[in-house]
Amino acid sequence: MNGMQPRTRLIHGGIRRSQFGEVSEALYLTQGYKYANAEQAEARFQECGEFEFTYSRYGNPTVRMFEERIALLEGAEDAFATASGMAAVNGALMSLLKAGDHLVSSRALFGSCRFIVENILPKFGVEVTIVDGTNLEEWRSAIRADTKVVFFETISNPTLEVIDIAAVARIAHDSGAEVVVDNVFATPVFQDSFGLGTDVLIYSATKHIDGQGRCLGGVVLGKRKFIRDTLEPFLKHTGSALSPFNAWVLLKGMETLTLRCHEQARSASFLAESLAGHDKLARVIYPFADDHPQLGIAKRQMTAGGTVFSVELSGGKDAAFRFVNSLKLMIISNNLGDAKSLVTHPATTTHKRLSEESRMELGITGGLVRISVGLEDPHDLLEDMLQALASA
Repeated sequence: MNGMQPRTRLIHGGIRRSQFGEVSEALYLTQGYKYANAEQAEARFQECGEFEFTYSRYGNPTVRMFEERIALLEGAEDAFATASGMAAVNGALMSLLKAGDHLVSSRALFGSCRFIVENILPKFGVEVTIVDGTNLEEWRSAIRADTKVVFFETISNPTLEVIDIAAVARIAHDSGAEVVVDNVFATPVFQDSFGLGTDVLIYSATKHIDGQGRCLGGVVLGKRKFIRDTLEPFLKHTGSALSPFNAWVLLKGMETLTLRCHEQARSASFLAESLAGHDKLARVIYPFADDHPQLGIAKRQMTAGGTVFSVELSGGKDAAFRFVNSLKLMIISNNLGDAKSLVTHPATTTHKRLSEESRMELGITGGLVRISVGLEDPHDLLEDMLQALASA
């Protein structure tokens, strides 16, 4: 598998067939596992073999297939799946940090990620410094000899800032800090995060990996020693286990991941280019757009610009609401990475809890609208957006 292309790995990677030789992955809906005798139970609780399990909060054959497949796709040594993307973010950071440690984080984060960084970690004694993730000088100034972790979204939600992963990783590693990144917007398809210097990689599998709006899931990837010695004990004993059924759904989603993401990215690029310069829009934000401030970094790190773009309506919140409410094809929803195109107003939903000052600092104005492009015909989506803009 290691020598094969991503599309092949996404279909055949991690398969564990039972004695029945099933073609589709088996779904093991079980909480516990039977032991032949007390001696076997004792031995398994001391050390589980590759095909041995004790309890589905600790591990499950279907979940393990998902973990192995995505690790193979990313070139990671190991992975541990979680109940949601936020469980993955929380688990990765909480397992690495303790009271007295120092974390440096980019300021442009999904609302719940920022809540963990600004509210939860400091409550447990972690010192946090927030920086402009696109400014390397701020990273250099903030990272100290005692900095344990740096954390950022490789492409920020919802203003699509692109972080120079390799440059930040060099700065962090020079001080002995671990690089933890959330790579949801760049997807596993368009970016080799480990090759750029990432130590710990996080996904909300709810997004593109499922890709069809069916279930929640998350995953943390990294070195086997970190996954098994640091992360696994924390997650096993705090309970954020991925459901075997959800793992099975995610395995099915992975079979079409590259096909969906490439088609969605082509449509997103087409729409962003077609809407650029529209008289109702103050700006169109897309990582591969010619006017994106980090275009060079985006093209160096990624093979495509991703499936999401944002627009800012000149008329502020009222115009944004008129635009969103006039859309006929795009669904108002705060998810992304779905086969259906989704639209959300971040200032009143995903980033509502931020202060007005913080939102303005991040560029999350009342007129900003985030668009996750689905698998509809892009010309139908463009027509829908143009008629909605006429109403704005």
